[in-house]
Amino acid sequence: MNGIIIVNKEPGYTSRDVVNIISKLLNTKKVGHTGTLDPSASGVLVVCVGKALKICDMLINHDKEYIADIILGIETDTLDMDGKVLSTENVDIEQKEIIDSVNSFKGYYLQEVPKYSAVRVNGKKLYEYARKNMDVVLPKKMVLIKEITIMGKVKKSDGKINFKIKCCVSKGTYIRSLVRDIGSKLGVSAVMNNLIRTKLGNFSLNEAYTIDEIRQNKFKFIKIEDALSDLKRVIVDDNLAFKIKNGCHIKKFDDADMKLIFDKDNKLLAIYKNEGDYAKVYKMFV
Repeated sequence: MNGIIIVNKEPGYTSRDVVNIISKLLNTKKVGHTGTLDPSASGVLVVCVGKALKICDMLINHDKEYIADIILGIETDTLDMDGKVLSTENVDIEQKEIIDSVNSFKGYYLQEVPKYSAVRVNGKKLYEYARKNMDVVLPKKMVLIKEITIMGKVKKSDGKINFKIKCCVSKGTYIRSLVRDIGSKLGVSAVMNNLIRTKLGNFSLNEAYTIDEIRQNKFKFIKIEDALSDLKRVIVDDNLAFKIKNGCHIKKFDDADMKLIFDKDNKLLAIYKNEGDYAKVYKMFV
């Protein structure tokens, strides 16, 4: 049982919960995911089963698309509405100013990691410091906001402002931090109220299955080779297939960095990666 399941994770489940459920349903321990989604968030969670676990690292680096709901005028310790409210304020900002602030984040920027996250500092996860009220310098990293736009109208109610953004971001971008930074640029507090991951790489929400659908066996696996459709495919003869199955270095076929190698029966054998004039095993599936 090998392949990839695109899960539409519901709020309330951790990413680990989803892995455990699928592991139990499929009766295999060889299950993992390609990128954590917060318990309160929903949307695309890519789950790899069996030999597909070998390509998790190839899928985790893909861009991600989100829809986030933002409230201006509230600050919490977790940067979302699941946390403790630290302060509130009445805000009155014109829509054009909000649009300009949101648009200004397109491109690279140095983002501070939220303290409630699994990033490690001195061997400890940041949320461990946060839960014990321990001081720690939050790391910053360069992230890329490829696309960002406001969806629909900016709404004002009871001294607060609510709007949605849709954004495509690089690996490692925290949307909660992006929301905080949008508020900071406007000079007000801001919090994320809801988050949906709509895409991860080429995988989108419209091809995802709910946990209930998976329980009812109403889902399909994506083959490893289909998940890596951007890689060139090469079919080899029996002699070369034998060498590949034994992990031998072979002369490179062309200048394409990586290739999916199949035998003449169209069975996926391996992924080979060029190194100088030769190609060597990068991932083996037999």
